[in-house]
Amino acid sequence: MMMAASMASSVGVVQCQALQCAHLHLQTPSWQQERGRGRGSHWRYCRLEFGRNSAESDELLSRLAPVLQRKRKILLKRISAGGSSDGQKDVSVANSSKGSSGGGSSFLTFLCPLLKLLGGGDPSAPRNTFLETATTGVASLARLPWGSQVLPEAAAARTEAGQPAKPLQLYEFEACPFCRRVREALTELDLSVEIFPCPKGSLRHRESVRSKGGKDQFPFFLDTNTGVSLYESSDIVKYLFKEYGAGRQPSPGLLESTLVTGWVPTLVRAGRGMALFQRAPIQAPEKMLELYSYENNQFARLVREALCELELPYILRNAGKGSSVRPTLLQLAGSTQVPYLVDPNTGVAMAESKDIIAYLFKTYGADSSQPVYE
Repeated sequence: MMMAASMASSVGVVQCQALQCAHLHLQTPSWQQERGRGRGSHWRYCRLEFGRNSAESDELLSRLAPVLQRKRKILLKRISAGGSSDGQKDVSVANSSKGSSGGGSSFLTFLCPLLKLLGGGDPSAPRNTFLETATTGVASLARLPWGSQVLPEAAAARTEAGQPAKPLQLYEFEACPFCRRVREALTELDLSVEIFPCPKGSLRHRESVRSKGGKDQFPFFLDTNTGVSLYESSDIVKYLFKEYGAGRQPSPGLLESTLVTGWVPTLVRAGRGMALFQRAPIQAPEKMLELYSYENNQFARLVREALCELELPYILRNAGKGSSVRPTLLQLAGSTQVPYLVDPNTGVAMAESKDIIAYLFKTYGADSSQPVYE
């Protein structure tokens, strides 16, 4: 909790309170009741917080103000008309194609540039270790208990029958709350999956989604064992539990909680794992990297963000608490701690998130020779 307090007094205030201005509270009854009075109060509060924590507050707020005010009017009209702004459609942040609609599309399309502005851009630039640890720690606290513990029935099924004969494939991007919902389910079911990151500006994988599924929407899931392909995250989760859950239903709150706390990691991490790194490789490595991870591990999240920003496809070997994968990880790494990266292209195998991130940007981010942490 001390970590959460420290984050809130520094970067978290700048990120979270600015995004509070971005009408996230329009989704709650209390805000709807108050929208007729004191309409400038939230904006004044944000200005106060920015002024106290950022030397560039005036310039930043002047750029945000017109956009926020326009979006506020649109969302208020939707609420008055009984429309939805809760993001129930799992639409890509970058989706601007004809036919895309729904509150999720509109809200995410607005949120992406705002997070990019607050996040500061270059993911290979030196990072503050304390702030990285604090923000990813708060993200993990917000999503407890989902994505940490393997269900006993699932672990027993994997131990007895192993992983599916053919790979499961997931096209997604790390910052997407609906993609996160699917990854949480995969952790709880002790399933490995091939991840094809689709950050905004994707060079390869978004085109694959359009060709295979017909639209630019995420997450997109393929089960090569059954030929099933699905877009909606809730449908994917239900399918995974039906097919691989050993009779279990989705964990209580897993589906419902996404609209409540599923956005927290996206917000406090300022959209890391959302946009393509400008010096990402044009071609994918010959062999897929392998990452031992579980969804709600705070340090594994940092590595997955980097893999997404570099658009590096990888095999995600979920190793949550109670996982059947942990004995293999123990044999490989000498411990069951995650993250643990194996790169068959270079023969490198390593632990420690900051070392892995530095390695990834040095190896696959052209001209990224400066240290990532300071």
